[in-house]
Amino acid sequence: MPPFKPGPRAFLETCRACRSSAFQRSYRFQRRQLSSQSHIRRKPQPFVLFACFLGVGGLGIATHNYYDYPVFPSVLAEAPPAPVEVKIEKTKKRKGLSKEENRENISSQHLQVKRSWENPGVYAWGSNSGRVVAPDSDEQTIRTPRRISFFDGQLLRDIKLDRNFGAAITENGDLLQWGNGFSTEVGQPTATLTGKNLKSLTISRDRVLALGSDGTVYSVPGSKEDQENGKKVSESSWIPFVSYNSTISYRRLQPQNLAWNERVKSIASGAEHLLILTSAGRLFTAASSSEEFPARGQLGIPGLVWTTRPAGPYDQPHEVSTLRGFEIAAIAAGDYHSLALDKEGRVFAFGDNSSGQLGFDPTNESTYVDAPSLIPIQQLYTSTGLSPTVKQIFAGGNNSFFTIDAATVARPGSDVKPSTLGRITADTWSSGQGILGTLGNGRWTHVQGTPTKLKTLSNLFEYDEIKNTVVPIRLRSLSVGSTHAAAIMDNVTHVQAGTSKVTDSENDTNWGADVVWWGGNEYFQIGNGRRNNLSVPGYIAPLDSGSEGLVEGKGGKGGKRKEEHRFQITPRHAVSVGGRKVSVEQRVECGRMVSCVYSGV
Repeated sequence: MPPFKPGPRAFLETCRACRSSAFQRSYRFQRRQLSSQSHIRRKPQPFVLFACFLGVGGLGIATHNYYDYPVFPSVLAEAPPAPVEVKIEKTKKRKGLSKEENRENISSQHLQVKRSWENPGVYAWGSNSGRVVAPDSDEQTIRTPRRISFFDGQLLRDIKLDRNFGAAITENGDLLQWGNGFSTEVGQPTATLTGKNLKSLTISRDRVLALGSDGTVYSVPGSKEDQENGKKVSESSWIPFVSYNSTISYRRLQPQNLAWNERVKSIASGAEHLLILTSAGRLFTAASSSEEFPARGQLGIPGLVWTTRPAGPYDQPHEVSTLRGFEIAAIAAGDYHSLALDKEGRVFAFGDNSSGQLGFDPTNESTYVDAPSLIPIQQLYTSTGLSPTVKQIFAGGNNSFFTIDAATVARPGSDVKPSTLGRITADTWSSGQGILGTLGNGRWTHVQGTPTKLKTLSNLFEYDEIKNTVVPIRLRSLSVGSTHAAAIMDNVTHVQAGTSKVTDSENDTNWGADVVWWGGNEYFQIGNGRRNNLSVPGYIAPLDSGSEGLVEGKGGKGGKRKEEHRFQITPRHAVSVGGRKVSVEQRVECGRMVSCVYSGV
């Protein structure tokens, strides 16, 4: 191997080989206040060199968080450090290792990405009282991520888990169900609703709600017995004028009076209700459980309860007329409340507000709101010089989450530098129940009406080596269970190592997106192997324990990795699975006392 030559590329490779967390880089940037235009105008290469020097030399140094609740311990001297001599550490390649073997040896993240491509499947953990996360085990709880062997080598379109039953959509669009809530006699996932080309699903207390690629909404009993004994649906066949009864009982939920070419775009379910969003931005709601009719205002229809429901099926969809004229772009459902986000970034909430999950304080007159109410997001940024726009909404249990892009604006009397105008700060806010830490703000609060900022997931920045500029770190997605949550960061990822001459160095490694967990942990649903609740987002260990062990090279030579690494999500990438090219990514799902990570298409 030719001798190591100092230079921009060498620094970049070394930085990638031992890349520090997106959070670490972000807090380091916050501390150095790299937000001003004067810093951004520096020449990119010297900036990259300095960042990489910190990435290599500062792995053992804890970073500082601006706020009261740091993700990492704070170790920071008061006085500025004295200048130090920059020394270039030569890359350490073990003899006898190929380029790919060396990448695996120096980077746990690279090995995680590779194994997610080579061994797709489902990892699950948490409560196993219903034999959902570990169908083959009698253990009551699964403390750390464990593969469900049935799904080994499989890609899924979607998956949702409850502690009593699970449901998944296969790569070809068929519905699988399992768990004691489905059947105590059938241990493994079983195909139920087939041939419908399903693309997504959600679950209520006792039913599975699935959306077909053609916009049809199917409501399937969670119990195998109910599927067999319930009324069968008449279905058409490919032979003209010939029909037959379905093999299982299910219901179709079809919104009425849809315009030409208007179809259902997405669905979201709580414990008893279903939100249905159409391609025209209209919102419909319906009952989604066979056990209870929604009675806490979560349907968004004032006065609608079991005794006042109109004639027809109990689960017929109703349009939320209050939101006519607002083009709804996204929906989210908690157990008993609903959120709707329109194209302009306004959020409407309705349903149960006993914990403040609607984004404003509950009143003494009623614990729920049965008509959509606008959440006063602008008040969160009063006197800040920032103009907020809600970009994403998430809900689950008794909690709501909002991601906001706050742009710097010039206001009368404000002293704002022209260079900072329009600069975006990405923030994450939450409301609702926090006694188990689900708010993620470092506090244990019973009721939180006014949204509170998750400081460890807000105001984060990193340097984008491709764009040569500092960019905000947003959330890619957030999954909310009944008491816990997980967030996937939209930090810079790299999955091109070894695919071209530019990335063919032995030290150029792949890495994924950071994912953090917090909230209730009574059944080990966070996945860190402990049972204590977490009020601040934190990492868990890699899914495959092998990524922390011995990596063998040629001639049986290898090395043991001593550092403790974190789990990262593999972003979407086209890879070879079973001899065919497939675009695949890892996804996270938090359910009722359970969690899972799966390979999704």
